[in-house]
Formats: sequence, C-alpha cells, structure tokens
Amino acid sequence: MKTIEDLGDLRGTRVLVRSDFNVPLDGTTITDDGRVRAALPTLQALLHAGARVVVAAHLGRPKGAPEAKYSLAPVATRLSELLGQPVALAEDVVGESAKATVAGLGDGEIALLENIRFDPRETSKVEAERAELAGELAGLADVFVSDGFGVVHRKQASVYDVAQVLPHAVGHLVLKEVDSLRKATDDPQRPYAVVLGGSKVSDKLGVIANLLTKADRLLIGGGMLFTFLAAKGYSVGSSLLEQDQVDTVKGYLAQAEESGVEIVLPVDVVVAPQFAADAPATVVAADAIPDGQMGLDIGPESQELFRSKLLDAKTIVWNGPAGVFEFEAFSAGTRAVAQALVDAGANGAFTIVGGGDSAAAVRTLGFDEAGFGHISTGGGASLEFLEGKTLPGIAVLEG
Repeated sequence: MKTIEDLGDLRGTRVLVRSDFNVPLDGTTITDDGRVRAALPTLQALLHAGARVVVAAHLGRPKGAPEAKYSLAPVATRLSELLGQPVALAEDVVGESAKATVAGLGDGEIALLENIRFDPRETSKVEAERAELAGELAGLADVFVSDGFGVVHRKQASVYDVAQVLPHAVGHLVLKEVDSLRKATDDPQRPYAVVLGGSKVSDKLGVIANLLTKADRLLIGGGMLFTFLAAKGYSVGSSLLEQDQVDTVKGYLAQAEESGVEIVLPVDVVVAPQFAADAPATVVAADAIPDGQMGLDIGPESQELFRSKLLDAKTIVWNGPAGVFEFEAFSAGTRAVAQALVDAGANGAFTIVGGGDSAAAVRTLGFDEAGFGHISTGGGASLEFLEGKTLPGIAVLEG
C-alpha cells in the first residue's frame, strides 16, 4: 500500500480523506471523541504539507437522506478545537455547498463534507450508483487517502469505489491498525490469549472459529458467556441467552478440547433481578444462577482467574466488555480485564483493544490509553480482520 509519503509534494493538492467520525452523541455533545483524535496524525501531516484537505465521514445510520440529528456539525467544532484551526463544514455531500466550500480552501486548510450517508448512493448495493457518487467525490479532489478503519470492511462509495478513480494512499491510522492486527494474526508471540465479550455469540461466530486455529486461550465474558454456560448444561436464569447458538457453542467447546486450545469461562457471576444501574447485585457461582436473576458481570474469582490467564501472555487481543461497564455496580469485571492488559503490557506483552465498546470502556473507566499496545477504532472491521476475511477497503488499496 502506498503511504502519504509516497504521494510526493502535496502543496496545493486537494486531498480527499475518508475518516471515521462515527462518535457517540448526547444531543449535540460528543461523549467520546476518541475517533476524532485518532484521525489527527493523518490530517495534521496533510495540512503541514500544504494540502487542501477535504474530509468525508459518516455519523450514525441515516436512511440515505439528511437528518439534523446526524449532522457532522459537532464533529467540525471538535475537530477545529483539536487542530487549532477552522474546519469549514459543507451543507451537503457533493452538491453546490460542497463544491463552493472546497473551492474556497487555501493551502493548509481543511473542510468537512456533510455526513456521507446522507447520500443513498454511499451504501448502495448497485455498483453503478456507488460509482456515480465516487465520481462526484473525485471531482472534489486530486488524490484519495483512506483513513477510516471503522469502515474498511464495507464496500461503499467513499471507502472502496473512490479508490478506483483517484490515485490513493493509506493514512497513518489505517496503516497502524493493519500493522497491529497483523501482529496478532500472522505470527503472534505466544502464549496468545484472546478475551471476547459483548452481548452476542452470533456476532463473533466467525472470529471464534478462526481463533480456535490460532490462539492458545480464549477467555469468554460479557453477555455471550451465558450461551457458553448453557452449552455446558448450566441454568442461566434470565440472563441473555442465544438458544439457537447453544449447539454451535457445544461444537466449539469440543473443537477446543481436541485442538488443545483453552477456553476459560467465569467461575462466578454478578447477578441482579433486572437490567438497571441501581439493581441489587449478588455474586453467585457460574453453575448456580438462580431463576429470575440475570448475569451482568463476571465475579471477583473470575476476575482473578482471567488475570492469571493474561499476565504470562505475550500477545493479547480484547474485543468486548466483560460486563455492563456503564453501570458502576457491574463494571469491575471490565476494569479487571483492562488492568490485566496494562500489567501484561508492562511485562512485555503486545496488547490490542479491539474497538467499539472495549475502547469506550477503557476511556470511560479512566485508563491511560498509552498503557495499551494498540486501541482499535473499528469494532466490526477488527473482528472481520481477526476472522481472516478480506476487507474491501484494504484490498482496493493493495491493488
């Protein structure tokens, strides 16, 4: 893949950058600006080189038409603060406002197009429709830089098709993401441990199947652990359970035993009668969850068990929180996993926090991001990378 440095002198060049600004909002307030900050190295490098930077990005899931609640206006404000210079926001994607905004840029200046998903062609399954939008985006720029890792698993106009029209390069963020994830997939230092959490087993079927051929240990937390407990014949009370995946999970347990991969399940669970921040919490054995109680975190013994299985690892990937970390009473498991990664990293392990909720948990719980080897900005993209899938937005850059 060509890098920004391979593009030569960029002074006066219009550079279209695909970033990932899909940040959480409370009204118009960004509650976690991690993805905006992750974009800074690429944007700053281009601005310092004198490029005229045009950023395309999405926010939320608008239905192919403008929706005020999904405007990138809060992102433009925050990006301006972080860059220390104005960020011009176009009122549309590729219309008259976009053209005028880009035309008004000087060397070392930056503009943000309005939410790319306001245009239905961005996510169209019809190649000709995506190509049409890609052509209009290309009309706003001279070169394309792909730097939105959170979308490289999508065949979308601003991710895939535009790279077929313009000279292209990979941005610093995507390059760092790919290099880091390849460390964990191509030839990981061992022991290689993976912590999987989050709500659903079905979201991670592919990655579990692939990791059973690569990892030494799989530690299972989050809502998905109850499908594993059910597969072992335990009652899970009113906990989250994917009944239709129980047989699949039984197959994984058998495969792991055959191949010598250790699957580590919690031995105790923090339960409550309902999903609420103030619900009374009780610790019970993982094989004795009472009826009417739902598991919302791994228990203290499990936290110590997980820690012991991580401290001697040399490569660790963590994707998905261990419990409902947003509720203080059910955050200890996720906190313990994060701390174990920090401590393992201090012992020389290479640690990856795999995007999405895990990355948010690290910041919400107050951990210094420098304590982790790499914090991914793309939950779905990092999962598909770990599955061994081809990511269209990466493949097109390598072509």
